[in-house]
Amino acid sequence: MGVRRQVRDALTRVYERRLARALVDAEVPRHVGVIMDGNRRWARAIGLDDVAHGHRRGADKIVDLLGWCDDAGVQVVTLFMLSTDNLRRPESELEALLGIIEDVAVDLSRPGRPWRVRSMGAPEVLPSRTVGILEQAERDTCDRTGATVNLAVGYGGRQEIADAVRSLLAEHAERGTSLEELVQALEVEHIAEHLYTRGQPDPDLVIRTSGEQRLSGFLLWQTANTEFHFTDVYWPDFRRIDFLRALRDYSARHRRFGG
Repeated sequence: MGVRRQVRDALTRVYERRLARALVDAEVPRHVGVIMDGNRRWARAIGLDDVAHGHRRGADKIVDLLGWCDDAGVQVVTLFMLSTDNLRRPESELEALLGIIEDVAVDLSRPGRPWRVRSMGAPEVLPSRTVGILEQAERDTCDRTGATVNLAVGYGGRQEIADAVRSLLAEHAERGTSLEELVQALEVEHIAEHLYTRGQPDPDLVIRTSGEQRLSGFLLWQTANTEFHFTDVYWPDFRRIDFLRALRDYSARHRRFGG
């Protein structure tokens, strides 16, 4: 069994290097979104009753992913960590998950890390402790020059669009713009300027693990022209070779905007 595994690992490394070489001159997505799905199923598949172990293992994978993105030249990474729907999970599981998310924010913002951390979501639905830790991570990393890492926590795509419209209306009300004037002047980009991701490029590629093939409300506005890559691998088992496959599939597609 040991020899068989060694052979398999050696073949995997050879294939991984081949993939990396093939991507040397390939088009690289500027912004990659990741729906990190399958943590709970991973835990249950290996016989664990406490699904928090799956969330912890998944959290440990994040720094690896960001390193792979850095190597590829990705500028923005958005991680779907907790949706508004997830807030309905059992209290004990939710508390553990929030604690893990807080640990991720602290880890990504510690000295020596290159990334600029931003939180995105509806802070009013989160505990004040979690909000405070996310805000501190933003402050601690605001001057860094590495890739931007968006932590989508308490996030819902419909909520984001509603918040953007609300922000737009409030801005114009403060300016004294009448409703009739706003109706006449409103353009798509005006709403985009009030999204959580304002100032960032829309995602070129969204990766979802665990075999599910849906967005679950992730970046609904921003993904109008995004390429999607779905893999059956559970997030805790996601490897560099899986990431390179996603980049290969992305580079092989001819992006067509509008149809």
